[in-house]
Amino acid sequence: MELQEIRNEIDRLDKQIQSLFEERMLLCQDVARYKKAHNMPVFQAGREQQILDRVEQNAKEGLGLASRTMFANMMSISSQLQQKMLVAAEDAPSFKTPRMKEAVRVGCQGTVGANSETAAQAFFPERHIQFYPTFEQVFEAVESGELEYGVLPIYNSTSGTVTQTVDLMGKYSFFITAMNQVEVMHCLAALPDAKMENITEVYSHPQALSQCSDFLDARSLHSHDYSNTATAAKMVAESGDKTIAAICSEDCAKHNRLQILASRISNVVPNFTQFICITKDMQVAENASVISVMLSISNEPGSLSRILNKFFLYGLDMTKIESRPIRDGSFDVVFHIDFKGNLRDRSIAAFLNDLCKSCRDFKLLGNAVVMV
Repeated sequence: MELQEIRNEIDRLDKQIQSLFEERMLLCQDVARYKKAHNMPVFQAGREQQILDRVEQNAKEGLGLASRTMFANMMSISSQLQQKMLVAAEDAPSFKTPRMKEAVRVGCQGTVGANSETAAQAFFPERHIQFYPTFEQVFEAVESGELEYGVLPIYNSTSGTVTQTVDLMGKYSFFITAMNQVEVMHCLAALPDAKMENITEVYSHPQALSQCSDFLDARSLHSHDYSNTATAAKMVAESGDKTIAAICSEDCAKHNRLQILASRISNVVPNFTQFICITKDMQVAENASVISVMLSISNEPGSLSRILNKFFLYGLDMTKIESRPIRDGSFDVVFHIDFKGNLRDRSIAAFLNDLCKSCRDFKLLGNAVVMV
């Protein structure tokens, strides 16, 4: 056969495949109606596994896995179609309207002059900010009700994810209700009479040290982790040691009466840190636009691909995906995913139901409004 004849034959088969596909989807709608009438779940793992095993076994040599993949994708489409038909208002996550303007008890990690304080003040202008020594204590205070809202860093444009925050998310009960970003302008600060050539040791939060590594390496300065940029500045101010310095903001340096030896020392300028505002109960603003989830999946071929394919099938824009170790000795990971959407959208409820039933573990982290 000539090439064009082969292509014509392929086109003929494609039309048949499309017609059969559409016929199958109509039958899936009938299945959805039956399941709704008999209060049956959409996803039935045993049934799907039987079909996929049969397809792979019946396929011609060399096409078993390809056939299985094609049918798995088709069944994902079927599941999506049924979820959209069956989802009801009561299936959507329940939530309240944010009360950030009325908030009284607001907190963050660090002390006066920390970037977290700047972010908290942006969320809550003219509010008293309560400070905590660690990120974990902020999570604990929100979960217990001691705080109405907590503010935590989650991502930096230079050094990436703030792992201390992300790794605590699976441990506590909370919801993200807002996000903002703060431009971080690091400086090197020391005692008033200190000289740059005498500085040998630098203290700051690990993220700040990472973000200023080029400056430190060029001067052969030894770096030391500290709990927070602001507490590092306070320690230097109280030390009396003119050979040490802190990386912090200029406002923080001034607050601690430190001398600024060098300004804007980040590897990349501008340098932004994204902060989240968390609360104990689900609060969703009308203009909330980022949904965050945390999930784990079965360790089998194609499991991640099937999850990611759901975002495509529902037409959702994934803006971030990251894996973190579960830390139970198993080498398993948990995925943190952000995507665009609002929980008031009924199709989002269908998607979350579909996603949840396809995961080994699933946690909805919140629906945030992005503040600028």
